Amino acid sequence: MKKQLLDQIIKKKENKEEFAIITNITSGESCIFEKNKPLDKNFEKYLDQIKSYFEKKKNGIIENTDVFVETYIRPIKVIIVGAVHIAQYLVDYAKSLNFEISIIDPRGYFATEQRFPDLKIINKWPEDAFKEIETNENSALIALTHDPKIDDPALQHALKNKFYYIGALGSKKTHENRCKRLKDAGFSDEEINSIHGPIGIKLGGKSAPEIALSIIAQLVSKTYNK
Repeated sequence: MKKQLLDQIIKKKENKEEFAIITNITSGESCIFEKNKPLDKNFEKYLDQIKSYFEKKKNGIIENTDVFVETYIRPIKVIIVGAVHIAQYLVDYAKSLNFEISIIDPRGYFATEQRFPDLKIINKWPEDAFKEIETNENSALIALTHDPKIDDPALQHALKNKFYYIGALGSKKTHENRCKRLKDAGFSDEEINSIHGPIGIKLGGKSAPEIALSIIAQLVSKTYNK
């Protein structure tokens, strides 16, 4: 691999850009693939297959060729609102996944570095906290506090910015009341129905690690089907 290409790859990794390295394993020739950008002419005839690998976040050799595709996908931003016990298990499960986690909780006695080491913790109310996080339709929100003063502003931000995954902890009754407040705030039924509430897939578990597992499973499923 040429040094110039290697320098570009290193820079793109540092900037957390999405791209793929395309390599002919016979000749050693390589190039960078980026969505909506021209592809090296030597690999143009494989464009459709390369796109397919990239969109499916897959690595591998294109069938009946010597072309290897290695994808580099930007980490998914997952914002957890509420530094509760369940959040600690969520973080543990997410460590080996492609998630970039931030925790928002104005209650400093919950959101501490001792409980959440090596994570971005923002001890502010959601309205101020989201000023410090760049979010878009590739972001996910997990609201865990049960407190409307904390959860509701975060949910409203996620809906306005079209997060691909929005989940909120609570009983069916809690979620009904939550939906009513969002309706009163001007959100449509379609927007409100996009919220996973009660959050998580139905595993039947009741403990904190079991609830966290149901949430992370739902998040991963939604991530690969968005």
